[in-house]
Amino acid sequence: MRDYDEVTAFLGEWGPFQRLIFFLLSASIIPNGFNGLSAVFLTATPEHHCRVPDSANLSSAWRNHSIPLRLQDGREVPHSCRRYRLAALINYSALGLVPGRDVNLTQLEQESCLDGWEFSQDVYQSTIVTEWNLVCEDDWKAPLTISLFFVGVLVGSFISGQLSDRFGRKNVLFVTMAMQTGFSFLQVFSTNFEMYTVLFIIVGMGQISNYVAAFVLGTEILGKSARIVFSTLGVCIFYSFGYMLLPLFAYFIRTWRMLLLALTVPGLLCAALWWFIPESPRWLISQGRYKEAEGIIRKAAKINRIVVTSAIFDPTELQDLSSQKQQSLSILDLLQTRNIRMITIMSIMLWMTISVGYFGLSLDTPNLHGDIYLNCFLSAVVEVPAYIVAWVLLQHLPRRYSMATALFLGGSVLLFLQLVPPDLHYLTIVLVMVGKFGITAAFAMVYVYTAELYPTVVRNMGVGVSSTASRLGSILSPYFVYLGAYDRFLPYILMGSLTILTAILTLFLPESFNNPLPDTIDQMLRVKGIKYRPSPSHTQVLKDEEENPTILKSTAF
Repeated sequence: MRDYDEVTAFLGEWGPFQRLIFFLLSASIIPNGFNGLSAVFLTATPEHHCRVPDSANLSSAWRNHSIPLRLQDGREVPHSCRRYRLAALINYSALGLVPGRDVNLTQLEQESCLDGWEFSQDVYQSTIVTEWNLVCEDDWKAPLTISLFFVGVLVGSFISGQLSDRFGRKNVLFVTMAMQTGFSFLQVFSTNFEMYTVLFIIVGMGQISNYVAAFVLGTEILGKSARIVFSTLGVCIFYSFGYMLLPLFAYFIRTWRMLLLALTVPGLLCAALWWFIPESPRWLISQGRYKEAEGIIRKAAKINRIVVTSAIFDPTELQDLSSQKQQSLSILDLLQTRNIRMITIMSIMLWMTISVGYFGLSLDTPNLHGDIYLNCFLSAVVEVPAYIVAWVLLQHLPRRYSMATALFLGGSVLLFLQLVPPDLHYLTIVLVMVGKFGITAAFAMVYVYTAELYPTVVRNMGVGVSSTASRLGSILSPYFVYLGAYDRFLPYILMGSLTILTAILTLFLPESFNNPLPDTIDQMLRVKGIKYRPSPSHTQVLKDEEENPTILKSTAF
């Protein structure tokens, strides 16, 4: 009995076919890099103050003093949500009184922005905030939009795997890519906040679904060595390339509808990939479609200039692993023993904190000093070295210390931000980017580390639960940014504190580097500081490990 990798070994690891699949699938990830984080510009809130109607009979002096001042970052700025009562101002203006000399402005009655707002157009011509006045009493709606996008991502992550298992990797990849692009296009014609938000939820479902389908398709088509590079550097760095394109588009297109329309174009271009990306032969074999699978392999051999004379797949010989019966386990088995229970709880906390930090810092770039477009671009660029460093660390150093170091780096610089003098804006930006570097590197490594901690029988389930925690963290992240309206450094203090606490927690996890992958719950490595009594089967398990060790030196993120 031979498995798929043995049967297709004659294709080689890195021929023209593998290179084509690697780059085309990685390219399909590019739109994902800017679709989710487009909210940085689409939901941005420009400087604003209450509108004073042109029809109001006010002198120029009273019109200039119609907005009360408030203290922000140590300086007085016009209030965003209040104005002096207009009727009183008209009366004082008619009497010829002078503001500040004849009338004490601090004692004047104030009112809300009854005539709407005036928004600055220095940076943005329009956003959904200026379109539907999502400020003051409605300022909670902008972060809600982003949170609901991540709710769509959460729902999509639940259904994407089942859809691709049933309908095929390629079909789901292109249908959900069309779903992401199509509903983004429909958002351009949104007539209100509710319509925009509902469509954004669907875009989130499509985004994660095509990401997962591309990831699975690449890992199933490519050979072992190319698979590792694809699932680490390939997918992640091309995602960053998409993220880098976002500020470039936004810089030249300052209205939200036209920006959103422009961001759908790369998705349309990806439709051409249908004729170049094949279905997964592994999936076709699992469905009993051997002729189609063989046709794809023969085409790959032709591209790689390899002559195939005999039949490739023999249904009687090929070992279809998917048909083998495995032990039936449920999600409750992640709580079966004290050890796996602790690992599950710690993994959930780890993933959620990293997700809050990553998306919180990504969404917070408009609040940094300096040019928002440059800051967003730097936030994307810093991810590339973070992924490369993470890959190198996974190859050569222990997981536990690598993770903890990256998290300590990210958390400590975020806490240090509040000590930076207000005039050193560039130092603040540098520290935020260093924090983003550390948290991004940790995000890259946590996939591998979690997969190595769980045994084979519950590995997918364990990573799935942890990934769900990550989605919950991304849903919460916009509100960490929202807290910055009350205290500029509060989001950094919270994210930094949580990240450092998680780094400390990571040191109690077991070390999986160069250790055999566990197959059963009894084989799992032990959390530091927990006393346990080995089960009767544990001794036999250790003997089996010595005879047949399976070591994961560097796997997919």
